[in-house]
Amino acid sequence: MVQSKGSRGLRLASAVAAPLNFPASQIFTNCYYFPSEFSLVATVKIQTLRQKTNEYIFSVVREGSDSLLLGLRVSENRLHFLTTSPGPGGRSRMTFKDVGLDNNRWHTVVLAVTGPYATLTVDCGLPLELKQVQSFPSHLSTRGSRFFVGSRGRWRGRFSGLLRQLVLLPGSDATPRLCPSPDPALTELSIPQVLKTTPFQPDQQGPVYTYEAEARVTVGDRPPCSRPEQGQLWFNAQGKGLFICDGLSWRTLLQSKQRLDYVEDYQDLYTRSETLDVEVFSIPSEGLFMAAANKDSRSGSGIYRWTNASFQLYQNISTQEARSWKHFTIDDKIFLVVAANFREAGSERSVIYQWHRRRRRFVRYQTLETHTAQDWEAFRIHNHSFLVVANHRRERDSNHNIHSVIYRWNPDTKLFEVNQTLLTSGAYDWEFFTVGPYHFLVVANTFDGRTTIISSTIYIWLDGSFQTFQSIQTVGATDWEPFQIDGRFFLAVANSQKIPDRGTSVYSINSTVYELNALTQTFIRFQDILTHSALDWEFFTIGDEKFLVVANSHDGSSYSLNSVVYRWQGYEGTTPGLT
Repeated sequence: MVQSKGSRGLRLASAVAAPLNFPASQIFTNCYYFPSEFSLVATVKIQTLRQKTNEYIFSVVREGSDSLLLGLRVSENRLHFLTTSPGPGGRSRMTFKDVGLDNNRWHTVVLAVTGPYATLTVDCGLPLELKQVQSFPSHLSTRGSRFFVGSRGRWRGRFSGLLRQLVLLPGSDATPRLCPSPDPALTELSIPQVLKTTPFQPDQQGPVYTYEAEARVTVGDRPPCSRPEQGQLWFNAQGKGLFICDGLSWRTLLQSKQRLDYVEDYQDLYTRSETLDVEVFSIPSEGLFMAAANKDSRSGSGIYRWTNASFQLYQNISTQEARSWKHFTIDDKIFLVVAANFREAGSERSVIYQWHRRRRRFVRYQTLETHTAQDWEAFRIHNHSFLVVANHRRERDSNHNIHSVIYRWNPDTKLFEVNQTLLTSGAYDWEFFTVGPYHFLVVANTFDGRTTIISSTIYIWLDGSFQTFQSIQTVGATDWEPFQIDGRFFLAVANSQKIPDRGTSVYSINSTVYELNALTQTFIRFQDILTHSALDWEFFTIGDEKFLVVANSHDGSSYSLNSVVYRWQGYEGTTPGLT
């Protein structure tokens, strides 16, 4: 055990010690197959490696034949993941380049493997994703194999660095459990207790005076406080407090008072009709813009540009009953798509506009058939661009139970083409979000022709299409808002009105925040918030503070209502939630 830069790790390479290993049957007691989806988490400190030097952090080796089944190997500025598939596929290797692990500093890496994709996250940074030709084998037998930690069972290739953490997590991406973190290079999922406690020991020899003493300050979640931790300090970054352990409990040294922040009026913007949505976006070398979706067809919709510290009308675009705008880019092309009801050749259509660089205006690019479109969502999966429309109601028969359409960009024709259709009921909003390597779409279903008490559906991307992941009962859902706080994933739904089969409508009802449960792999109810015909949620941050704001529209008697900004309360001594 070696302490370096304030943290402990194990040095496994030695001229005497045998490689650390154990039979695979100690882990896989009920099933011999290695998980087909998993994460590997490792915290390491590696000195600079010479060219052509390869060292194994972890490996699984077949006993007797010395055949490598699986290995995680590091070399100069690279990380390699090796597998040997059963059958004719043979050995495969995925190499992550320019990862910068061998710089004599602590790093925590998360390698998440699912199907043909492997995603690497270093120190909670941006994930790097690689795709191999073949998926990770679903039936990789570990029968008669051994796990080696810090080697592959040979003297050559033994890991010369320090190892602080090594975790195999089946069936899940470990990144949300670790990130974000106040100390991403040393973020912990499971670390031996002996490596956690750091004694107060000066690095230098000789007398130590009080003004030269070093005290370790822990940052992040509340650490344990007992006699061994007596005198240690803990800084609560969220609660802005400094605490000292007295051997039994944490005592307050400094604690900031809770601040009250307010949003003030900045600019009143005149629009030519009732505006149902605004979309703020930027264009390189041009500046900040805002598109307003105006309901009145006679006035069209306005594009505003940020000029002299305020938004000024820049371009007016002819629209019909515009509901919303969505900005997106494909390569170097800039687009705006409007959810509107253009009536052309006996059908309803929405229009995609492209930014014309020479004319410095948006021009019509493509029209797509829609049905009382309420919303567009643009997203990318594996370098492919998609658009999905929320079709609310078919006009000719007033049917709300119709298909909403996912379009995919064809790089050859430079047009969007139908990729998939999903049955929806009065669809009002689509939201795309990712959790680790998984991609999700969630639809807000509002009305099925009889009632607003219906299910809205979360879809997951599997095998090249979206498939049902979970259905949640909603009440006139008009919006979903995905957001993340301290590695926890949430979904907030805006419920607008309760219209039962029989009876009167109710507008003051609960909207709900759901949290993704890693164990059940479902979204579960986290918090109910009373809203008044809520139409929209927006999540935003200011510094370390997290906020969620709701747009209230009607309480059954008045449209003049307060909309509310909620603050995330997760300080020491409080129950986490929005207040």
